[in-house]
Amino acid sequence: MSDKVAVLVAGSWGTALASVLSANHPEVYLWTRNAAQSEEINTRHTNERYLPGVVLPANIIATTDMAEAVEGVKAVVIVAPSSGMRQVVRSLKAHWKEDTLCVHATKGFETETMKRMSTVISEELGCEEGRIVVLSGPSHAEEVVRHCPTTVVVASLDEQAAARAQDLFMNNDFRVYTNRDMLGVELAGALKNIIALGAGMSDGLGYGDNAKAALITRGIAEISRVGVELGANPMTFAGLAGIGDLVVTATSKHSRNWRAGSLLGQGKPLDEVLESMGMVVEGIRTTQAAYSISANLGVQMPITDQIYHVLFLGRSPREAVEALMGRDPKAELESISQETWEQWHT
Repeated sequence: MSDKVAVLVAGSWGTALASVLSANHPEVYLWTRNAAQSEEINTRHTNERYLPGVVLPANIIATTDMAEAVEGVKAVVIVAPSSGMRQVVRSLKAHWKEDTLCVHATKGFETETMKRMSTVISEELGCEEGRIVVLSGPSHAEEVVRHCPTTVVVASLDEQAAARAQDLFMNNDFRVYTNRDMLGVELAGALKNIIALGAGMSDGLGYGDNAKAALITRGIAEISRVGVELGANPMTFAGLAGIGDLVVTATSKHSRNWRAGSLLGQGKPLDEVLESMGMVVEGIRTTQAAYSISANLGVQMPITDQIYHVLFLGRSPREAVEALMGRDPKAELESISQETWEQWHT
């Protein structure tokens, strides 16, 4: 089998993962729809819009031709925005080989259907969802591409597929663990973006470290609550895909969700915030999906609820914080139904 790998698409995270893969594989094809971006990557070895100041390895080859990108590959890594995932996978379908390893590294839901990305991919490729591998964890593209030590997790119901993905990515700068809880890893990666928006709003309001620590801690509690209700392993939310990814996304200047939340906390309107970001802020769409999911399940997600009201119903960030602080008294440690535990263990 060829040692060629393909990455779809050439945003910041896709480009960073292509850089990781280039240390392990002689040819890494990076697919983009943008001809000018493809030419820049191939001639100047840069992707200035998404990763300014970074020189990319010469064995990353950009192309706008999907057939060229995926011909003879051992693995395809899909890093499309959640809103464009279905369309990208449809373009891939005509060139797809069943024995090709499929990894996705997108943290979000399809808003219209509330489906996870692995579900979208499996529907479009016509393959079993359990064969797909999810890559997640605390991993800013800006640090990964500069070879800062990073640790992530790959999850699949197919343990051999997860092991293949681990071998595909792992090197001295990029440590990879495996996990069988594909559902939990995917949910954690998507839902943490909502809490990161809230942490950014808190910082934008000038509320300090105490408030942000509370948001992060109670945030992981509500992520775990809805995740376990859906059948995820509760321990996943204490790992890299859960608290690890939440901490890095809720505290770092590299985080688009934190930056967007900070601007909202400073009083900027949502349209202006999104225009100034210039890149997809996954937490916005994820908030819509999670708000519906929590309502359908009857599971409380108070932080998500308040952020939804800020984003879509005109509530101010300050009013949202007041609503959270004014909630009825609760016990900190919440029980998980015996039925849910039994569901997970069988």
